[in-house]
Formats: sequence, structure tokens, C-alpha cells
Amino acid sequence: MSVVGTPTQLHRGLFRARRVIKQSNLLLVSNLLGAISGATKSVLSNRALLEEYLRRHRIFLRSLIPVEVEEEAPRVIRLAADAAQVAGVGPFAAVPGAIADLALEEMLACGASICLVENGGEIAAKSTRPLNVAIYAGDSPLSSRVGFRLEAEDFPIGIGTSSASVSHAFSFGEADAAVAVANTAALADASATGICNAVAGNDVEASVQAGLEAAEEIRQLRGALVIRGRYVGSVGRLPRLLNLRGNMDDMFKATLQDLLPQEAIIL
Repeated sequence: MSVVGTPTQLHRGLFRARRVIKQSNLLLVSNLLGAISGATKSVLSNRALLEEYLRRHRIFLRSLIPVEVEEEAPRVIRLAADAAQVAGVGPFAAVPGAIADLALEEMLACGASICLVENGGEIAAKSTRPLNVAIYAGDSPLSSRVGFRLEAEDFPIGIGTSSASVSHAFSFGEADAAVAVANTAALADASATGICNAVAGNDVEASVQAGLEAAEEIRQLRGALVIRGRYVGSVGRLPRLLNLRGNMDDMFKATLQDLLPQEAIIL
């Protein structure tokens, strides 16, 4: 299994690397170089286990509802299945988040104090340094204008995003961005899918409210934020909301450059 990416960069005490491992498009940030290597190896290993499992259990890939998995199934499979069960969606909806969670565990095991794994928009992080998250919501005028300020009390954190207008993933809903916040990226990932599915219909305001009501039904979820067009709504206990400035191109150029307060991750 090949790994494609830019060289690991060191800037202001942080190592930062982009890695593409098949469908896993990763951004890895840490204060320890070994943690970057450990996270990469974790993704490689868990993707191999995932692919082997899918060859024997196609239902895990195709099901749009939760499925039971064996106790002896690989941990990445069990994490995704458990999260999907809580959120009421198909298990594959939680796989990117589960991969991010396991990579974060490996970073922490390496002794790193600043650890962030972003896997195609799903984030698992634990950091001693605060950071901002900007939410990309396609053509919505709120895209990259709304975000979160993550402080010490927010970590560890999982953030998942689902979008009917941005993502290539299948969605029943019409949200420009459904963002879920949880203790793990797997649960946030699965929850974001379920919330996005609920945001539908010609009445945009009512559809946003429907998404928030769906979020309230998901136990263990910290909170959620839904954007559709000019409408935005939130529910639960979220990190502090930010009103961000700057166009989308500038935001992407600043993505996780130093993890400084004025910079932002793009979800």
C-alpha cells in the first residue's frame, strides 16, 4: 500500500505532513516527528485490516443501517460499527473517523502533547495549544465564515462533517454542512451523516431545525451545528463559536499552518 504526500515540515516546533493513503487524505500535526510516523503506520495498518474485512463482509460497506460485527473483528471495524449503532447509520459512515481516532491514539502513545489527525474532514485531536476550526459549507454565504475555537477543556475531541453540496459521499439530505462534535471522531463522523440526512425539504429553516432535532436524539453527542444556505443553527455543548473573516482561498492557504489562534483548520 503506497503513501503519497509532501515532505514532513517543521515550523515553530510543530511537524506537519500531508499523506494520501488510498482513500485516506490525511493532515497530521504534532510536536514529535515520531508521532507523525506512528500515525502514518497506524493508518496503513488499519486500512489493510479494513480492506481484508470488506472482502469477507460486503454488508459492512453497503449497509445504510447499523450492522452487528463479531467480537473478534479488527478494532477499526468495531469502533465504526459501535459509532454507527449510536447514530443510526450504516457502519461505513464512521470509518474515516475511526481511522483518525486510532491514528491519534498512536500519536499519544508516542508521547506527543500536540496531536491532530484530519482524515478527509473528520478530525481527532488532543492538544495543549488552542486552535480554530473553520467550517467549509460549499456555496453557502456562511462558508468559512463560521468556526470553533478549541481550548484545553475541549480536548480530546472528535469533529465530523457531512455535506450534500460538497462531499462526494452519498447523502439523503441537503445540508451545506452538518457538523457534529463528540468525544471521538468515529461518533462525530457517523452523527454528522445522520444529521445531514435529516436536513431536507423546500422549507430551509425547517430543514435546519430537523437536523438539530436529529442531533438531539443521538446520545453521547456533545453538540451539532447545521448550515444550509443562509441559515445556521446549533444545539448542545459546542466549543466557542467564531465569526471568521477572509475568503475561502486565503483560509485554505492558512490551513493548520502553525495551529496559531488566528489560523484555522478547514472542515
